[in-house]
Amino acid sequence: MLKLLSSSSSSCLHARAHIQQHHQINIIRLCSSVSISETPSPQSLNVPFISDLISKQHWSELKTHLKDSTFITVLHQLIDSGADPELTLRYFNWAQKGQNVPHNIEITCRLLQSLSNAKKYPKMRAFLDEFVRRNEKHSVSSIFHMLSMSSNHFCANSIIVDMLVLAYVKNSKTNSGFEAFQRAGDYGFRLSKLSCNALLSALVKENEIGYVEFVYKEMFRRRIVADLYSFNIVINGLCKVGKLNKAKDVMDDMKAWGVAPNVVTYNTIIGGYCKLGGLGKMHKADAILKEMVANNICPSVITFNILIDGFCKDDNVAAAFKVFEEMRRQGLKPNVVTYNSLINGLCCDGKLEEACGLRDEMLGLGLKPEIATYNALINGFCKKKMLKEARELFDNIRERGLVPNVITFNSLIDAYCKNEMKEEAYALHNMMIERGVLPNTSTFNCLIHGSLRQGNIETARKFLQQMEAEGLKADCITYDILIDALCKNGEPRKAERLLNEMFTKGLSPRHVTYNTLMDGYCREGNLKAALNLRTGMEKEGKRANIATYNVLIKGYCTQDKLVDANVLLNEMLEKGLIPNRTTYEIVKVEMMDKGFVPDIDGHLHNISSR
Repeated sequence: MLKLLSSSSSSCLHARAHIQQHHQINIIRLCSSVSISETPSPQSLNVPFISDLISKQHWSELKTHLKDSTFITVLHQLIDSGADPELTLRYFNWAQKGQNVPHNIEITCRLLQSLSNAKKYPKMRAFLDEFVRRNEKHSVSSIFHMLSMSSNHFCANSIIVDMLVLAYVKNSKTNSGFEAFQRAGDYGFRLSKLSCNALLSALVKENEIGYVEFVYKEMFRRRIVADLYSFNIVINGLCKVGKLNKAKDVMDDMKAWGVAPNVVTYNTIIGGYCKLGGLGKMHKADAILKEMVANNICPSVITFNILIDGFCKDDNVAAAFKVFEEMRRQGLKPNVVTYNSLINGLCCDGKLEEACGLRDEMLGLGLKPEIATYNALINGFCKKKMLKEARELFDNIRERGLVPNVITFNSLIDAYCKNEMKEEAYALHNMMIERGVLPNTSTFNCLIHGSLRQGNIETARKFLQQMEAEGLKADCITYDILIDALCKNGEPRKAERLLNEMFTKGLSPRHVTYNTLMDGYCREGNLKAALNLRTGMEKEGKRANIATYNVLIKGYCTQDKLVDANVLLNEMLEKGLIPNRTTYEIVKVEMMDKGFVPDIDGHLHNISSR
């Protein structure tokens, strides 16, 4: 990338201990009839004497007494004799830590089974946690195989496996936890909803929603009774990736199983619709709210905050304020999150005076604005090119006891760059480094774009070098900026090499990337290359949009191929794309003003007035 640019100048889980025994009670009850073996195997060691030494922790004497016996032999005889499992565990831990004896999978499984039969569940949890944390040698399959070979006590093994899944998840080994869940099904071991919920939560956190769906279905197949927490985790995961219909299906499952959705359930689904936005999704979010109220579930402050933020991000600030008023009517007090969403919505809508008024209202209510509040206001002023006011707000932040973050700096740096105030932008960049705020890829994108806007390719190249030296990776926006610069410099072939580089870096070019490059080829009259790009774009699953057609139609018009341009225009309309202002301007200036009337009856009836 640097070479191309240089030559052109010359992106839940913690198990709850206080409910752990409660959630495993079904499995444990199954095991109440299991007793410790009362028939010890023949032994050559004085087990009572050894047990007494272990109990008193006389390790030196024990070491001398056992000098002719191996670690494995001693453990086998302790277990076979029915010695106290806690003493056996104490010896095991001493031998491992003090004598550097490695884990033996057979003896580990036998010790766990002994502890399980004796119902020493806290000791088992601690032991498994340590085993999972330190074990890198033994695979999940080998553990299951040895458990089944060591004992046929189904209940004891089920409890061990249940705790093993929890231990994997607790130690951030979610893949192993998922594999253990699968193996448990293969071997027929029973799991508790506690381990399943922990696994579901970890999978959601890691965005493995396909696995979440698998575990959820398996729970029902294995007759593991899901609770409210189980359903809410799955719904959250599905909403997280936009599978709202499936999330609704899970909520229907809840009702079928007699589990009533709570405020968290409804908030999650409402939040899912709000995050999607557009295409009537906010209407569906509102419908879920009505269903929630009809089922006598009272909306919380969080519910209203989700809706307010959703409407604001959907550019419907008026609807957000209606929700805000309803929130107050119900006696709920708006918090900082509420005001931040509204202030951001007003700023995006260009209503800065109202936004500042809301900030003052916050202060009057004793709510302290956060850095997010100031970021929204600064961004709003920057968009209106009111840079003096934006800078005053920025300077006021520290007086309020707040610390500017990377978003704060980026908003101002971007505004300075766009308004050709490069010295101010560079000074602010230096200030953020001095204050210990690390620039991110967006920071450098602003600086690179600003440098290129002023034709300073060498400075842009230096910022690109600095970005990569700091371990930051170029994103799609970085490439879009560079591709645009090369195309404007009449070098679309070099720009296309950057497009190909994006694929090697695992980046997916956007519509704007392709459209910019097509425009670059059209400007130099290479319509064939532009059409080839469009074909490549569609092979990548991106259908030509209105901007694509505008670029191509103008390209053909510039080459006086008006009939071909007319064909593209009709193709665009047949695909249901709606012409925008740019389309009308191209048709008027590049076609009609040249005496060519497009053959598209009824589509351009107001062309002369645009």
